[in-house]
This record gives sequence, structure tokens and C-alpha cells, in this order.
Amino acid sequence: MIKDSEIVKIGNPLLRKKTAKVVKFDKNLRDTVQKMKEIMIANNGVGISANQVGLNIQVSIARPKDKFYVFINPEITPIDAPTFMEEGCLSVPEKFGLVKRHNKVKIKYQDLRGKQRSLTATGFLAHIIQHEIDHINGMLFVDKANEIYEIDNSQKTQN
Repeated sequence: MIKDSEIVKIGNPLLRKKTAKVVKFDKNLRDTVQKMKEIMIANNGVGISANQVGLNIQVSIARPKDKFYVFINPEITPIDAPTFMEEGCLSVPEKFGLVKRHNKVKIKYQDLRGKQRSLTATGFLAHIIQHEIDHINGMLFVDKANEIYEIDNSQKTQN
């Protein structure tokens, strides 16, 4: 379970480890996902992964608009050529950069009950998914960014 509502920041070794697969689909997992949603919203994010809240499990959430997507044990397949997109991260405050991301991806994952699912995502949702899957694989956007710069993050949403 999440110990507090602090976002794990760059420099914490948990952000650099590939996270463990989820094997138990129970109330604790559902409570964890609910708490992750609350933390993401409180921090003006559009995506969050479990290691960003101190947990070593393969769980990511995306919310490009009003709908939440929960991806457990996700695997991604790019469908088109990548282009540069701007992004930031709750774990790397006040920094943004240009990162090559695919505009269309297919994601295979499990839902909160453990059922296998797949989704083809485009646009901003595809962008968030790729960012969050990087997280669960121990990567940050600064590892891939072509250019990194500082911006007043009070006017941006972050993954």
C-alpha cells in the first residue's frame, strides 16, 4: 500500500528499476489504484505509475481527458513512426523536453480483475502510455529527451 502521497522524485533508485509483475488482483490492488488516481489528480498529472508513489509493481494510469485507463503488466507495440512531442513528469519537476513518441500504439495489459485486454491508442493517450511504460521499465523522459528545458509547471499538465 502507498505510505504517503509524496511523488517519488528523480534520484530515487526505485525510478531506475524495472518493476515487478502484478500477480495478485485483489482489494489491495484496487485500493492502490484508487490512491494513485487521487495523487495524480492532486498533482495535476495526466498519468502516473506505481513506482512514482513508491511501489515496485507494473501498474500505470492514464487520464488524457475525463476517462481513466488502468494498465497492469502492460506490453506495448508501436504502430507508426515516432515524432517529437513535448512532455514533463511528476517525478522530474519543472523540467520538460522533446521526446520521440509514436502517435499510435497497441497495448496489451491486464485489468483490475486480471483479465487480459488490448487497446489501440492514438494521440495524447498513446503518448501518456509510452511515458508510463517507460516508468515501469526504469526509464525517465530525460533519458530520451532531445532537449530539456525548465518551464513554470503551474501552467502544464505532467505524466
